[in-house]
Amino acid sequence: MKRFFTFFLSVCVGVIQPLLAQNDDTDRPWRSPESCTSVMVGKKASVDGSVMTSHTCDSWYRTWLTMRPAKTYTKDTVEAVYEGRMHTEYPDDQTKMTEKGRIKQIRSTYKYLDTSYPCLNEKQLGIGETTIEGKTELINPKAMFMIEELQRIALERCSTARQAIKLIGELIEKHGYADYGECLTIADPKEVWQMEIFGVGKDKIGGVWAARRIPDDHIGVSANIPRIGKILKDPEYFMASANVSAAAKELGFWDGKEPFVFWKAYSKDKKAYMIREYFILNYFAPSLGLKFDDREEMPFSVKPDKPVDVTDVMAVLRQTYEGTEYDMLKNLKVEVKDKKTEKTDTITSPAANPWMTTDMVTMLNGIKKDVVKRQRTIAVPQCAYSTVIQLRSWLPDAIGGVVWFAFDNPAQSPRIPIFAGNTQLPKSFEVCGQHRFRTDAAVWSFRRANKLASVRWGRNRANIEEAVKRFTDKGVRELPWVEAEYKKILTAHGAEEATKFLNEYTADFAGAAMLRWQEMGDEYWSKYQMGF
Repeated sequence: MKRFFTFFLSVCVGVIQPLLAQNDDTDRPWRSPESCTSVMVGKKASVDGSVMTSHTCDSWYRTWLTMRPAKTYTKDTVEAVYEGRMHTEYPDDQTKMTEKGRIKQIRSTYKYLDTSYPCLNEKQLGIGETTIEGKTELINPKAMFMIEELQRIALERCSTARQAIKLIGELIEKHGYADYGECLTIADPKEVWQMEIFGVGKDKIGGVWAARRIPDDHIGVSANIPRIGKILKDPEYFMASANVSAAAKELGFWDGKEPFVFWKAYSKDKKAYMIREYFILNYFAPSLGLKFDDREEMPFSVKPDKPVDVTDVMAVLRQTYEGTEYDMLKNLKVEVKDKKTEKTDTITSPAANPWMTTDMVTMLNGIKKDVVKRQRTIAVPQCAYSTVIQLRSWLPDAIGGVVWFAFDNPAQSPRIPIFAGNTQLPKSFEVCGQHRFRTDAAVWSFRRANKLASVRWGRNRANIEEAVKRFTDKGVRELPWVEAEYKKILTAHGAEEATKFLNEYTADFAGAAMLRWQEMGDEYWSKYQMGF
């Protein structure tokens, strides 16, 4: 009976509750002001000359993804613009979609990777995203464009970051922006930009936006707070909508006398950073000695202390502030005795994990006041998926652009390489796992093991982290071979066979990762039924 009770309690607290919390709009609403993180890396800041952007989709959005092919259209074709695609269950599902309007289609489009927020096309144009919210009175739900549709159309039509920014601005001006405040981190093999967008008010067609380039030798971050400040007349590093200051003055957000600061005008926040911005900037440039204090702004971007590898970006997206003053588990200590040596040690409770639900934190703080101080960690359990996008100018586009893709919590899941040249993904990738438990949805291969591991994270984290490292090392180690093999096959057998090779490599990599996480999930269930 004791073992049964232990098992039942562990499952209820550690598995069912986190799953419910993910879909609890009061705890983590779909449009949370803290729902995504993006890290950007300039080409001179990276180890190998890569440009990088990234995105953690930290909310209840769809997990299915697919490669959308390039297409050619006849004259006078129009393209529908939708709302609701992010909550569909498979690529052709239209049950939750509403047509917002139509625009003129161009003659030919590029192939792109269709994630909830579309992220990479065949020309190595990559996009990350974070919601930056802003003042609610700026939102015009009757306008045409939600942010994900702007990303989709930019990837269909553009080959560079500057082209994408210009097109998005034109579409907003002509057809209107309907979404919350949003930041797009837009990159190509040469440069990466941070673009922040707001509406201009209820029933008003149009929008305002500003874009700032991350210097080539810097890294940048967007984490749900507007960060662009003064807009300089320097087209190499700044772009903005023609109405960027006039709209603020008209709306009463700027008096026209003080220097115009974009984030101050359109944000509802009193400063341009919170813990994630501070932590990430300090993570890459500790020599700056940045302090989390009452200043209004952190540096917009920083030069890292050492060149940044793609694995460094993966690592920072796994962070939970362990070992720092912001570690939520620092007070959850227990004494344990080694059965062999009989020595006593003090450790963090094996039952504690950095992603405890509101109910759990409330209960612990009810037992002892302020024993857990809640923090918004970078890695969160409500993450639908995350991307680290690597863009490399010296390689053919098909293999130069790679999305290191992970389902579920970035701290617990492996990253699977998907190339700009892929044309197919595993069938299980095209099934959303958010609507219900589905064994045919790839996300559940990872989510089941990750949730079960969290029940006794102190005991299980070593297995998860070792597996994450194994697949990270595998992907990085094999990447030069994939590049060389692709070129070899392309020369000897043509584009069709080379593309087939990429599709098979991604499928094999994904299959091995899914199998390992399924095995771990089985292992955890076996442990818990024995009461461990």
